Amino acid sequence: MHSGRVSMRPETAARLGASRRTEDEKLFSARSKERPAFLETDTWRALRILSEFVEGFEALAGVGAAVAVFGSARTKETDPAWELSRQVGEWCAKAGLATITGGGPGCMEAANKGAHEAGGLSIGCNIELPHEQHPNPYVDLSVQFHYFFARKTMFVKYADAFVIMPGGFGTLDELFESLTLIQTGKIRNFPVVLIGHGYWDGLLAWMRDVQLPAGVITQADLDLMFVTDDPEEAIQIIVSYLKANGITE
Repeated sequence: MHSGRVSMRPETAARLGASRRTEDEKLFSARSKERPAFLETDTWRALRILSEFVEGFEALAGVGAAVAVFGSARTKETDPAWELSRQVGEWCAKAGLATITGGGPGCMEAANKGAHEAGGLSIGCNIELPHEQHPNPYVDLSVQFHYFFARKTMFVKYADAFVIMPGGFGTLDELFESLTLIQTGKIRNFPVVLIGHGYWDGLLAWMRDVQLPAGVITQADLDLMFVTDDPEEAIQIIVSYLKANGITE
């Protein structure tokens, strides 16, 4: 069953074969005015965590080849990174790839807009934050999460590549977590493409000039990343990988 944490546009529901919530489901999921004490226990939290994984798996299982796009929620439409993000989503749609973002504003909204307006599947995995974050208006399929680790699992499980736009701590977290998982063999070696030499070259130079001589990373680790200023080139890198590995034709 889909709970209120999973929602999608009617045309998207038809495409993925999703069913509407029944009245019985609405009845049984109704909340009382007072929060029962057992909802604050770790046992209940474990069930809630399990439900987030189940809902995420169910909602995204039929998505097909997809690209996760990460970037700052603070990026304004006047920032060149916003337009680059929109182009990434557009090129994903042109290549027949779904676009998955965190569902919020900034670079995420831009990528979702590009995908949605180009006729691609635009997905948002939205996270509950102290300052409430609402899904942006260009998301076709929205999945709500309370827990970052459940949300991160969806990105890794259902994306066939990561595109990293300029961003802050959260963006860096997604970048380095993906590199760690690839480096340790926990996931397959899929493309991790950074957009913007001006933004990323300083970080990569530090890794090359400091971490590499220190012996804490290898050249093979650095080679896990691609950097480009061109969204079309980024998607071409990903498409070449997908075809070479039999994921798409």
